This record gives sequence, structure tokens and C-alpha cells, in this order.
Amino acid sequence: MEDGIVLAMRGICKSFPGVKALNNVDFTLRKGEIHALMGENGAGKSTLIKVLTGVYEKDAGSIEIEGYPGEAHIHSPQQAQNIGISTVYQEITLCPNLTVAENMFIGRTNDTVVHWKEYEKRATEILDNLGIPARAKQELSRCSLAVQQMVAIARAVDMNCKVLILDEPTSSLDDKEVAMLFQLMRDLRARGVGIIFVTHFLEQVYEVSDRITVLRNGELVGEYAVDKLPQVELVAKMIGKSLDDLAELEQIGRHDSTHEDVVYEATDLSSAECRPFDFQIRKGEVNGFTGLLGSGRSESVRAIFGADQVTGGKVKINGRDVRISNPHDAMKNGIGYLPEDRKRDGIIADLSVRENIILALQTIQGMNRPIPRAKAEAFADEYIEALQIKTASQDTPIKSLSGGNQQKVILARWLLTHPQYLILDEPTRGIDVGTKLEIQKLVLKLAEEGMSITFISSEIEEMLRTCSRLIVMRDRKIVGELSGDELTQAQVMKTIAGGEEER
Repeated sequence: MEDGIVLAMRGICKSFPGVKALNNVDFTLRKGEIHALMGENGAGKSTLIKVLTGVYEKDAGSIEIEGYPGEAHIHSPQQAQNIGISTVYQEITLCPNLTVAENMFIGRTNDTVVHWKEYEKRATEILDNLGIPARAKQELSRCSLAVQQMVAIARAVDMNCKVLILDEPTSSLDDKEVAMLFQLMRDLRARGVGIIFVTHFLEQVYEVSDRITVLRNGELVGEYAVDKLPQVELVAKMIGKSLDDLAELEQIGRHDSTHEDVVYEATDLSSAECRPFDFQIRKGEVNGFTGLLGSGRSESVRAIFGADQVTGGKVKINGRDVRISNPHDAMKNGIGYLPEDRKRDGIIADLSVRENIILALQTIQGMNRPIPRAKAEAFADEYIEALQIKTASQDTPIKSLSGGNQQKVILARWLLTHPQYLILDEPTRGIDVGTKLEIQKLVLKLAEEGMSITFISSEIEEMLRTCSRLIVMRDRKIVGELSGDELTQAQVMKTIAGGEEER
């Protein structure tokens, strides 16, 4: 291996039944480098990482690691860790009920007697050395998500990792926490650690990365220096479009409903998780709740759908008084809801793509009236094609799909019920830019056809591009409502910060 290279993957191939996940992929990581691994969902990023960490065995190709003689044959995550490859995942895999020090050292000693005082002292030194704002004796659950991520990184670094893989580490962090994490990444880069950074946030890639490798459909598109690859060209390479095609995609714009009919109206609606609020949406309107994390956006739409215990308020649908106290009531009244956490509240992991698609319709019809198999297959085929869901077959377990394709399956589930009002809570979180644009275009198309849609996103630019009216929240209260010329990022931030009077 050349000097300065810590990892060289050459000609990596990996296939699953009906799918060639990786085809002759190369990847090079240099010492003291932050290298972004980019691509749409299903591009092969996760498969490449799993091959590197021993979760999957490669079908062909070679892997070389600095300091490891010859080719590295990695058969398990433990073996990968032993030769200096560590991974910190989006979902924290540490033990929240243990202390920071216990999490850093548990499972790392064969001693009969565990010398916790020594470990706490060592943990304190590591935390101080890396500038991590946590105490060794502090219970991990009392740390913020960002600090928990940093503790996981500290554990990896103390195990002499040469290659640190950060898989979507910022997806649940606010701006201040992201800044803390990026500072730690820069410090580790200065110490010579090679970092593979997997993310869907393009701005973050350009803020912290040195190089970018792009995959598409399981193949290598190329490796680029960050300062040589403009952001618009990166997007074009990821989704396989020319810059002209991309410009056309970016022309999607807000849809202003011409209908006066109010589809859904709530007065003093409240739940166990949110304060009373008023809300309405017209036929064919796309509106959204915006605000910082914890502002009450998700809690508000969960109250509308009856997903949390409703404690008060009146609801009208098409001018008629209705009672919605649970999701089944909402579904019977033509409301669909794509939840914020697709893994916890959306997909049924062990069921097939087809079974996940028909789930809501089957619930509305009642379990004593099963949808005939032929009809279910026809529904699945229709939406797999309509939404371009990448799956080996409709019988494939949904857990085998990429995150973006799982999201499309949940969207298909609700579209199959033909709701008059559809709530989309973070429908594009953790998915690639190409699929984001597809979903945004679909939202506007559905609105033009008369469907009412509430769209929530942590990315204000996406909200401004999609919604014609924004309800701004702070501290679980509505503090403003913006439309027309007020729909600018500056005005949204001003309202969130307190530039408007509370309602």
C-alpha cells in the first residue's frame, strides 16, 4: 500500500438474491482524512460498510489495512475492531443505564477483577483529552445524544482505531450538537485517524470533509476532492442526472390551493403531549409545522391523527363534527399519517413489502375481511412501479430495503387508502437527495389533484419549497403563521426566535 493510505478496498463485489449490491467498487481512505461516502439510498453505501466491518462477506475484491500484513479477510465486526476498524452508528449502541466509563470499557478486559477506579480515571483523561463534555461517573442516559455519540467515538479511539466509520451521526442532532461533533472529528483528523463520514446532509459534507466518494446503483461513480466538486455537480452524480435535468427538478415550487373548502378543522385540540391549539387545512393545500427540535411539531400532528391520547378539543371534517380519539378513527375519516420514526412507528420489519403496503387498507376494511391475495399483489405492483420502489420482489422483507425505499413503502401504504388529508412527518429524513426531490414533486402533484397535505421537515429550505403556509412553533405553542411573501428563511427564523407575538 502507498504511504499515507490507511485503507484500500479494490474491486469489491457483493450480490444478494436478485440484486447486485456492489459491482467492482474501489474505496481509498488516507490517514488524517475525513472522507464522505455519498449516494442515494440503495447506492451501496451500507453494503460497502458492512463488507468492511465483517457483517457481510465480499464475493470478490480485496481489502488492505495499514499495519496489517497482506490482504485483510474480515469475517466479523469483532475482527474488524481488532485490526483497527470501528463504527459509530446513527442509533446509539451503548448501554444508557451504565456510566460513561462503564460504556467505554465494558467488554474490553478479561481480568477476573474489574478495576473500575482505574477505568474511571482513564475515562476522565480520554474525555478531557478529546474535549468531550461528560463525566466518567455520569449515567449515559443523562447525556445528550451528541455526547453519547462522542462517548462512542471516544471508546473507538481508545481502542486504537485507524479507520473510524460515522454512519449518519448527525441525523438526530441540533446545530449546536453538530458543531460539537464536527470539532471532535477535526481533532481526530489532526491526530491521524481516517474517518469515513456517511450522511445525507450535503452542507455538512462541504463543511467538514476533505474528499468525497460517490456510489450509484452499486457502482463507483468517482472519488473527488471537496473543493473540486461543486455541490450541484455532486447531486447530479448521485442521482445520475445531467445538470440540465437537475435544474428542471429544482424548479418544483409551492402549490397555492384555489379551494376554499376546509377539509379538517380543530379548535383547542390537545393531547397528553401537546398544549391546546387551533388548526385548519383547505382542500389541495400543502401546509406545515416548523420550529426547532422539541417545539411540538410532531406532537401536534400526532394529536391530529389520534396517535397520542387526545385530552380535549373539537374536530370537524368537511364541516361535520367528528370524534378522533385513536388512529383508527382518523383513518376511517380519510386521514393518513407517515410518522417521524419509520423504524419504530412505520414499518413492520419482518413483513414483506406487499404486506406493509396493504396494511392500512386492511385495517380500515377490518381483519375479518382480508384483501384477496391477487388484489394485494396488484396493489403492490401498482405502487412499486408508481413510486419506483427498489426491491427484489414484493415478497422481500421490508427490513432488507434501504431507508429511502422503506419510506416509499410507507407512503404507498397511505396512498392506497386514497386519503383526503395526508400528514407527512419528516418524510425525507435520512434519505438521499434524489428521493427527496421525488417525494417533494409527488407532494405537489397530490395537492394539485386535491389532496390536503401537512408536511414537516427539519430542513427549512425544504419546507419553503413545498408549503404555501407555515405554522411556526416554539415551546409547544404556535407562535406565528406565515404565507405568501413572508415565506422566507429569515422570517421563519425570526418568528422561531420570538420576533412575532404568540397566539
